[in-house]
Amino acid sequence: MNILCVIDCLGPGGAQRQLVELALGFKEKGNDVSFLTYHHIPYYNSILEKKGIRITCIKRSNYFGRLCAMRRCIRNERYDAVISFLEAPNIICEAAGFPTRNWKLVVGERSADPNITKSVRLKMYRWFHLFADHVVANSYANMNIIQAINPLLQKSKCTVIYNAIDFNKWKPLLEYTPRKNGKLKLIVASTHRYLKNLNGLLEALRLLSETERSSLQIEWYGEEIDESFMKAKQKIKAYGLEAVLSFYPATHEITRKIQDADVVCLFSFFEGMPNAVCEGMACAKPVICSAVSDVPELLSYDANLLCNPKDPNSIRHALRYVLGVSDDELRRIGEHNKKCAETNFGRGKIISQYLELLH
Repeated sequence: MNILCVIDCLGPGGAQRQLVELALGFKEKGNDVSFLTYHHIPYYNSILEKKGIRITCIKRSNYFGRLCAMRRCIRNERYDAVISFLEAPNIICEAAGFPTRNWKLVVGERSADPNITKSVRLKMYRWFHLFADHVVANSYANMNIIQAINPLLQKSKCTVIYNAIDFNKWKPLLEYTPRKNGKLKLIVASTHRYLKNLNGLLEALRLLSETERSSLQIEWYGEEIDESFMKAKQKIKAYGLEAVLSFYPATHEITRKIQDADVVCLFSFFEGMPNAVCEGMACAKPVICSAVSDVPELLSYDANLLCNPKDPNSIRHALRYVLGVSDDELRRIGEHNKKCAETNFGRGKIISQYLELLH
C-alpha cells in the first residue's frame, strides 16, 4: 500500500511520536510510506529519512491557502490510504476528500479534552468525521466524548487503539538500583504548557516538609510551548525549589532517562493516552499520574499513585506516599505496570490493527 501520514509537524510531541512509530511499522511491513506536514520542526526527520520515508512540508501562513495546498498535494498523488492525527490535519484530510476520493481515510483523536464539549468550533471539527472511513481514539474516555458530540457517527466507524510501544526499546535495565544517591529520582517527559500542570507540582512540593523535599530529585524533559514555564520559574525561586527540580530540552535519549529513574510522573489536567505513562509502565516503573482518561484503569494496582491535578494536596499525597514505599515495593509496582503494558501496548498488534483499518 501507498500510505500518507498527515500531521502538523514532526516535533517532539506525543501525537507526533506515535504517528512516527506507526509509519516505521507500516514501512517494516513492506508499505510505501510518506509524511505531509505544514510546520517545519524536524525532530523526527532524520529517523524517518533513514528508513526511506519521504517528508513533504507545505508552509503556508494563511489557513485557507494551507488547506488548498495540502488538498492538492493529497489529491495529486495516488495514495491507497491516508492517516492523520490531531484536529487541524484531520479537517484538512477530510476536506481533501470532497467531492469524492479513492483512498481510505483514518483520522486519529489524541486528546480527551473536556473543553471539546463546550466549544462550538471544537464540536464542528468532530462533525467532519462523518466523511472519514474510520475514527480512532487512543483512549475510551476520548471516544466517549467524540460519540457524545457527534451522535450520527456510526459506532462501526469508531475504534479505540492504544499507543504502540516497542518493547525491544522500552524495557527495564537488567541492573537497576532504586535511590542510587539516596534520593528518589522522579522524571517527567512532557512539553511545558499550562495543561501539563507544572504549577500544581510546585504547589505540592511547597506543602511537603523540607526533609521530604530533600529526598526528591525531579528531572523534567520537554520544550517550552507557552508562557507557563516562565511563570513557574519565578515560583521555583520564590519557593526555594532550585535543588529539587532540573529542566532539560526534549531528547532522543529519553528511553535511558526513564530507565534510570525511580518513578515516572505526569500531572496533566487532561490527556488522551500519554506516551510517558505507557513508556514508564513498559520500563517497569511506578507511575504517579493524574486520574484522567483511561489512566485509573491502567494504574489500578495502587490508587495511591493517582492524583487530582487541580488539588495540590492530592499531588502531595502521591509524592509523600511514594517516598515512603520500600525499594521492594517500588519493584513490585513497576513489575505489575510492565505486565499491564505488555497486555495493552504491543507494537506489532497495534500496527496490525491500524493496517486492517487502512486496507
